[in-house]
Amino acid sequence: MDMETPKVVTREQWLKARLELLAAEKEFTHQRDSLTRRRMAMPWERVEKNYVFDTTEGQRTLAELFEGRRQLLVQHFMLGPGWEQGCKSCSFMADHIDGMTVHLAHRDVTMLAISRAPLAEIERFRSRMGWQFKWVSSYDGDFNHDFGVSFTPEEVAKGKVTYNYSSTWPHPHEELPGVSVFYKDDAGTVFHTYSTYGRGVEVMMGTYNMLDLTPKGRDEDHLKFTMEWVRHHDRYEPVAKAAATISCCAHT
Repeated sequence: MDMETPKVVTREQWLKARLELLAAEKEFTHQRDSLTRRRMAMPWERVEKNYVFDTTEGQRTLAELFEGRRQLLVQHFMLGPGWEQGCKSCSFMADHIDGMTVHLAHRDVTMLAISRAPLAEIERFRSRMGWQFKWVSSYDGDFNHDFGVSFTPEEVAKGKVTYNYSSTWPHPHEELPGVSVFYKDDAGTVFHTYSTYGRGVEVMMGTYNMLDLTPKGRDEDHLKFTMEWVRHHDRYEPVAKAAATISCCAHT
């Protein structure tokens, strides 16, 4: 967005405004905590199908992807068969994973990405991007379709798909993003506990949280679409350095 000329005030006026905003922030935090409790209280559904994935260690079932933990977080990464590279926005999300995995593991959570592309295509792109997190292929399986992130050409041709629990999603593609959560009990039964799509996947975008703290914010209002600015992290142009400020009393 275009920045308006900032209002410059005294310290006392700034502090008054900050305390007013702080009250609103605390209210929002409490609302978020309440929403989190509702999410945790959601009923579960048993995963009945025996989904099998191609991994670098061979074929693994969904239950085996937990790697001994009870909880599994999945990024539904938009990388379809034959694609030259993964989706830029999904890559932006995935850039945040490697720093989280060790912390999640110590809270009984395994996190990984799943795409419909064959494993060799996934590994080629993962190597290019330098990511270390586990990424498996659901190629030839129903997993992506069943969890609402992959669609047949016939479905796309209708001009709308059922995405984010809506049958009128106006931007149909064969692949769309999402995040899903699963739980495995002591008997080895897997349950689907939660999925989020659309703007819900911003939960993975820590960069946006930081931008939201700045005066310019996300600065996307003038773009054709919100994430038009995003690039694969190895495809950005070098960031120009600010010109050095020369003091009028600098010594030579």
